Amino acid sequence: MAEESTRRALGRGLAALIGDVETDTAAIDRARGAARKVPLEFLTANPRNPRKTFDGDELDQLAASVREKGIVQPILVRPAPGQPNRFEIIAGERRWRAAQKAGLHEVPVTVQDVSDKEALELAIIENVQRADLNAIEEANGYQQLIDSFGYSQTDLADVIGKSRPHVVNTLRLLKLPAEVQAHVQDGRLSAGHARALVGSDDAVRLAARIVADGLSVRETEALLARPGERPRASKPGGGKAKDADTVALEKALGDTTGLKVVIDHRANGTGELHIRYLGLDQLDDICRRLQNG
Repeated sequence: MAEESTRRALGRGLAALIGDVETDTAAIDRARGAARKVPLEFLTANPRNPRKTFDGDELDQLAASVREKGIVQPILVRPAPGQPNRFEIIAGERRWRAAQKAGLHEVPVTVQDVSDKEALELAIIENVQRADLNAIEEANGYQQLIDSFGYSQTDLADVIGKSRPHVVNTLRLLKLPAEVQAHVQDGRLSAGHARALVGSDDAVRLAARIVADGLSVRETEALLARPGERPRASKPGGGKAKDADTVALEKALGDTTGLKVVIDHRANGTGELHIRYLGLDQLDDICRRLQNG
């Protein structure tokens, strides 16, 4: 029963779990107390934290805010294994780092006594919901849950609160060469660019060209479809532009399915709907969802 309750909380997201802690006195007692302040040196980083990149400028900005207003949301921690009176950060490492830069001596924490698996789940959920992870960090976090705890892709989708196609597409990014993954981690390529490059035999060269020429995702897809041609950058007013409603519908369907969706709508009200899949798993998933309504 306790495990089922925890699973439901994880499925609702980190905010729901923290909300439970803050409003339920019994839960607070079981979790070893409400938010309290502890010395900075009592906290250690979580080696399983999927977030590996901490932008220096962003940390400086957060440190300035922390210096002026303090830390508003407590850092979520758990007792550090084998280290009495020490805590391992589950979620909030950026706030902890900013507090160090700001010269704070203590930080507010909320203690949760959770397993390695639950700690990793919470770390991924918190970062994904805040959009703090780049696509490669997100994929590595998912892979950790698969490798360490035997999660299936469906399990991951349920726990993280994402669609299975999103999980599948994100994990596929780990097949990219290290040089291409580095572009994504540094923000030079988006997840959309990276997904388009998966499976290409010339991904490294193409990624360099995309970065150098500043190509959009659509232009990247055109480049991959016609590798011998140089795609022309889109220009305002050039060609027949789609209306805003069609573009919005394409995005909504793409977000729902996790696949590339293109709508060709004609003036007479007819048209075509194209859904691009990149493997049999995706095709099987979309067929199953269509058949089940």
